[in-house]
Amino acid sequence: MASTLRAVLAAAWFSISLGASAQGVTADTILIGQSAALSGPAQALGQEMKAGIDAYFKHVNSKGGINGRKLVLKSLDDGYEPDRAKANTTELVENDKVLALLGYVGTPTSNASLPVFTGAKVPFVGPFTGAQSLREPLNRYIFHVRASYFDETEAIVDHLVRGAVTKIGVFYQNDAYGQAGLTGVERAMKKRNLQIAAKDTVERNTADVSRSVTTLSKANLQAVIMISAYKSCAAFIRAMKLADANPQFWNVSFVGSKALSEELGADGRGVQISQVVPFPWGSGSTVVKEYQRIISPDGQDIYNFSSLEGFLAAKVLVEGIRRAGKDLNRESLVTAMEKMGKVDFGGFTVSYSPTNREGSRFVDLTIISKNGKFMR
Repeated sequence: MASTLRAVLAAAWFSISLGASAQGVTADTILIGQSAALSGPAQALGQEMKAGIDAYFKHVNSKGGINGRKLVLKSLDDGYEPDRAKANTTELVENDKVLALLGYVGTPTSNASLPVFTGAKVPFVGPFTGAQSLREPLNRYIFHVRASYFDETEAIVDHLVRGAVTKIGVFYQNDAYGQAGLTGVERAMKKRNLQIAAKDTVERNTADVSRSVTTLSKANLQAVIMISAYKSCAAFIRAMKLADANPQFWNVSFVGSKALSEELGADGRGVQISQVVPFPWGSGSTVVKEYQRIISPDGQDIYNFSSLEGFLAAKVLVEGIRRAGKDLNRESLVTAMEKMGKVDFGGFTVSYSPTNREGSRFVDLTIISKNGKFMR
């Protein structure tokens, strides 16, 4: 009888152990997946996001991990292309059996991956996108860390209109990301009984802006809000200036602020960008000082908004994993995160509940100065 009972208990333990490892959890590791643009015209976005995640995971692991388990990040390159992102997600979920997905970069890539991770009930945390398509309707497995594009475009339009700037155009990427930003601008303008004065598109992963420059330079605009990545936005700004058109140039955070500044050089002075994380060079918040210390132990200025966003997304996921306890799996992680409530990470607050996955509504406005540095 005793031997039979031991056999039953051993079989049960093996079944539980196998079930955990089939969801990215072993006795000493926790496997997290990421698909991001690590090559191609948008590569700086993915590389910076990954750098922030890597830095925080390394820090947590140096302190013993979580309940004795070390965090492992598997990052796959999608080049900011939806089909590649979907294939990567399938590999991470079905082959690698990751516990969760973290820090995806982009709206079209995240949208393409949505059926895969939703069908497998895999938590999808901190995507680098503010699109409503990932927020409405509420998806139980998505946990946003950043504010939405509606939040960002509302802040930009509000700032412009308060300064008597009402003739506003939009330069946007011809995909789900660009459409999300355009819709945000339209909503913000309509709220103030205004209409977009002119608009035109650019294709994803290209910098052919000639048609857009022709269209928008003729409209005598006071400002242009840009919803694209840094290569195409830089090309557009330079070409507009060559066409003797110099409205205020505004970008949403996804542009990749540091990469845009480096791409523009001297042409970047005065370009403005909305941000969804605190100022990476600041000293007023605990979490920014922690980020600075961890990502650059020797004090070199390698700080940027995108790596800080990756760092914050990693902190949020780690908090969820800690709250899920030792019996960690995808379901326990989702339950723990949706029960978080309001959590202050040291100057950056997120809030989740069973009916809320928005995380943060924080938006700040910044400008590139004459030496390529950022100011608030």
